[in-house]
Amino acid sequence: MTAPHNRVESALLRRINERRLLEVIQQQGPSSRASLTRSSGLTAPTVSKVVEALLQRGLVEEVEPLGQTLGRPGRLVQMAAMSAVILGVVIDASTCCVVAAGLDGRVEEARTRRFVTPLTYKELLNSIELHCRALLQDADRTVHAIGVSVPGLVNERLKEIVFSPNLHLLDKRNPAVDLEQRIGAKCLLLQETSGLCLSERLYGDAKGLRDFAMLDVSTGLGLAVMCGGQLLSGHGGMAGEVGHITADPTGIRCGCGNRGCLETLATDSALLRRMTERVGQPLSLEEATSLLAADPQKFQPDVECVSEYLAIAMAAVINIFNPTTLFVHGTLLVAAEDRFALVLERVRQRTLTASLADCTIVPTRLSKRQGAIAGIMHHLTNTWAPPFR
Repeated sequence: MTAPHNRVESALLRRINERRLLEVIQQQGPSSRASLTRSSGLTAPTVSKVVEALLQRGLVEEVEPLGQTLGRPGRLVQMAAMSAVILGVVIDASTCCVVAAGLDGRVEEARTRRFVTPLTYKELLNSIELHCRALLQDADRTVHAIGVSVPGLVNERLKEIVFSPNLHLLDKRNPAVDLEQRIGAKCLLLQETSGLCLSERLYGDAKGLRDFAMLDVSTGLGLAVMCGGQLLSGHGGMAGEVGHITADPTGIRCGCGNRGCLETLATDSALLRRMTERVGQPLSLEEATSLLAADPQKFQPDVECVSEYLAIAMAAVINIFNPTTLFVHGTLLVAAEDRFALVLERVRQRTLTASLADCTIVPTRLSKRQGAIAGIMHHLTNTWAPPFR
């Protein structure tokens, strides 16, 4: 008779192998069984068993290789994209969106639905449910889960958004739980900057990196840190709130109630506010981008001021966490090469030389849509088995 603890060990080992193979497929894309054997370090019989198990669970699928090859080519194994779907919900202060993607994480505009953020929580849930159902109906595939990306402080112990400075209708709420009750699919609540961090590791330039940071300087100023291959969460999952460090005690009132927080001084929103004051009329992000391109000298004082505070925030992250790479997500100061060069010049003046020498600063190419999708994929992988390092 087999001892119970041996059965437990065998089941755990099987799941660890399945997790290992999932990670390899995520990293290198469609792969033959022979390639998976070489990359994973598992034996060929083990790879074959694991692939069959993942196929049965709908996490991967087999496809024919592209192009002509000699002989009879083996089928490739890839993350399920044609037979499965996950949804990403991005809630933001002005605009929300819902996107459908396969387990390969590919995000497409054609499968994205956008809408203006409603004024009440009930209207927000109604809109999200409407768009989720429409995308699921169009997809006609097995839905694995839905990731809900939100701004603000997400307390993992309390399972709620304890405070959202730029979108107070989310305070003390959990839209993932409420959406799951309405739709019936598994929903996961995810802080937006953590999602960006995970998406960079899964789909971006951070593949293989174990110590890096993600700074989001769009609406607010959020930070997520990958330390030793794991997200730094803190006691309640709220680590990384550098945006609410006071940088100017006499500054404007922040959504958190204090004055002069970094997120009122060092973000796209801060530059947009200064530009709006300069022209004397409200500006959208798109209008501000066009004005900066058409007449950069007019807004140079605003750009320099916000760049200075952004450099202070970036220097603090590098000095404190010593990451190999700092990814920065934003539009007005980050996406434009000349303006980001100005920020980097200020960062060099503000950062410890030794810390900066070990750190590369990179504008991220990924979006919060991909962050919501990456959060779900991270959850699916982590709940399958513990990491094996």
